[in-house]
Amino acid sequence: MIKAAYKTRQQELLLSFLSERKGHFTAEDVRNHFAGKETPLGIATIYRQLERLVADGTLVKYYIDEHSAACFEYTGEKNDEESRMHFHIKCEKCGALIHLDCSELDHLQSHLKEHHGITLNPLRTVFYGTCGKCMESEE
Repeated sequence: MIKAAYKTRQQELLLSFLSERKGHFTAEDVRNHFAGKETPLGIATIYRQLERLVADGTLVKYYIDEHSAACFEYTGEKNDEESRMHFHIKCEKCGALIHLDCSELDHLQSHLKEHHGITLNPLRTVFYGTCGKCMESEE
């Protein structure tokens, strides 16, 4: 007997929030959003639902470093390999996590594979530096 998938009110609220959200977020960001709402979500429910959405490809989960909470990104209907494969840079000043959609990184990947026998995993590769906003504030 195949168990039918169903959606609870909490799942629907979470999916609605995630589909409207741009960029990366943590489970704590989700908890903060729903705190004080008509239908608050408990942190255990949030973690369980986020992991389910990662398993079905609706979200991508990133581990930036050992000191940061896992972060997630909504991929929604784009549920394909290409929408997941991009690198990130983390600003060492403000902590922002920024997408790196740059064809030069494709060349770097190719070079590393061809000349060094290394295949980078974009889901686990994070570059560190200073973002434009932080550089402007230093001037």
